[in-house]
Amino acid sequence: MTAPQPLTYDAFVELASADSAVVGLVLKGSRAHNGMTTRHSDHDLYVVLADDATTDLTRFAGHRTPQLDLVIVSLTEFRAAGVPGFERYALARAQIVLDRLDGGIARILAEKASLGADEAFADSSGWLDAYANSLYRSLKNHRDGQARAARLDAAESVRFLLELLFALDHRPRPYNKYLEWELARHPLPGWDTDELLRAVDRISASGDVSLQRHLFALVEATAREAGHGEVLDAWGEDLDLMRPQ
Repeated sequence: MTAPQPLTYDAFVELASADSAVVGLVLKGSRAHNGMTTRHSDHDLYVVLADDATTDLTRFAGHRTPQLDLVIVSLTEFRAAGVPGFERYALARAQIVLDRLDGGIARILAEKASLGADEAFADSSGWLDAYANSLYRSLKNHRDGQARAARLDAAESVRFLLELLFALDHRPRPYNKYLEWELARHPLPGWDTDELLRAVDRISASGDVSLQRHLFALVEATAREAGHGEVLDAWGEDLDLMRPQ
C-alpha cells in the first residue's frame, strides 16, 4: 500500500482557489521576503474564509508539516489578526496569493503595516521609557563595576530601542531575522542603516558605554522632536548618566 503524499503548497492553493468560500490567501514568513528562503523554508499560508461560510477546507485547520503551515480564519478574524500581537509584522510584509474582495485583502494588510498616529505615539512613549530604563541600568552597573549585568542590560536595551525607532516611524518592528532585510528596503528616516546596525551589534556584544551614550543622544533628539520630551524629563538628573560625558 502506497503511503499518502503530503499536501503541497501548490496543490492546496489550487484547491482553495476553486472554493468560493475562500476570499483570500496570504503568504507570510520567509517565502514572502525575497531572498530570505532556504532549503528549510516552509510555506506559511493564511486562508481567509467569508464570514459564516461553509466549506470542507476547515478539515485542514491546524495543518502543519515541514512544507506547509495553514492558518484558516474568517474574514473578521483576519481583520483582527496581529493588531496587536506578534503576527503584525508578518502580515505587514505578507504577499497576497488571492484577493476576491476587489483589493480588500490588500487594504487589510496595509492597515496592519502602519500604526495609527495615536497608537504610534502611545507605543513610542512606552518603548522610550523602557529603553531609557535598560540603558540607565546598564550604565549604572558599569559605573558600579557590575560588568556582566551592564552587558545584559545593554543587550536588553537594544530590543526596546528598535521597538521605539520603528514605532516612531509608525511601523511594527520586524522580527530579528528580518531586521537587515527590512532596513535595506525600508530605511528608518533620519538614521544611517549601516551605522545603526553596527551600533546594535557592538552594544549587544560588549555594552560599549561611550557608544550607548552617543546613541542615546541621537535618540533623545529624535524623541523630543516627536513630542516625547515629557517621558525623558521624568528621568530628571538621571539623564546626566545617559548622555555623553
